[in-house]
Amino acid sequence: MRFLRRYYKWFLVIIGFFTIIGLEAEQVEPYSSMFALGYFMMLSFFAIRWLVKEIKFVNRLKKENKQAELLHLKTQVSPHFFFNTLNNLYGLVGKNPEKAQEVILELSDMMRYSIYDGQRELVTLQEEIDFIENYISLHKMRYHKRIDVQLDVTVEDPKLKVMPLLFIILLENAFKHGVEKLRTDAYVHLSLKATESTIDFIIVNNFDAEEIDEHTGVGLANLRRRLALVYPKQHELTITKNANKFKAGLKLNIS
Repeated sequence: MRFLRRYYKWFLVIIGFFTIIGLEAEQVEPYSSMFALGYFMMLSFFAIRWLVKEIKFVNRLKKENKQAELLHLKTQVSPHFFFNTLNNLYGLVGKNPEKAQEVILELSDMMRYSIYDGQRELVTLQEEIDFIENYISLHKMRYHKRIDVQLDVTVEDPKLKVMPLLFIILLENAFKHGVEKLRTDAYVHLSLKATESTIDFIIVNNFDAEEIDEHTGVGLANLRRRLALVYPKQHELTITKNANKFKAGLKLNIS
């Protein structure tokens, strides 16, 4: 019975084909023409139904592959970020245990967001802003030098939904390649402006032009791929660099 349920369509096609041949041979009109029309309508129905099922299967496969790739990219963000933070925290433990404890608490909150909320498809813009503020606070606690960090936020709707861990890579790069390698006058200036349909994030930092960093890392490549998957033709990522200033801009059209 299972065999018949699986292949009944082919039996109908074969039986119909030989029936048409028999009717044509007997020249039974108009039944042969009517049967032939019905037969080809049945074939068309089966063909369209098969095509629709194949399209749905391909779309589902693409969606599953996209989700799997996004999950893989998200798992790359957390280790990349926390590796750098823990590496710096190691030196702080021996020098200032009390400050190290504060950093660990800040870090635990960020890990909680990254591990749990970071795996969601979308989060609120306010959650991303809180994550940025925690990151800045953490770095301010661990440095022994003065850093000019400015965060300008103008958001119409804090509940606006965005992809999680969207801005952290650009911010991390500003600290890693700028602040950490400058002894004095280091600065990181951030601007986040959002309307109901657009998000405009700009980050500017200075760096030591004499420092040569040949390690590009996975951060920017990771971000570009995630943007291409989640915001195709809806984003613009620009990177500019001059003598001692680095500027990164990310524009999103989420309407």
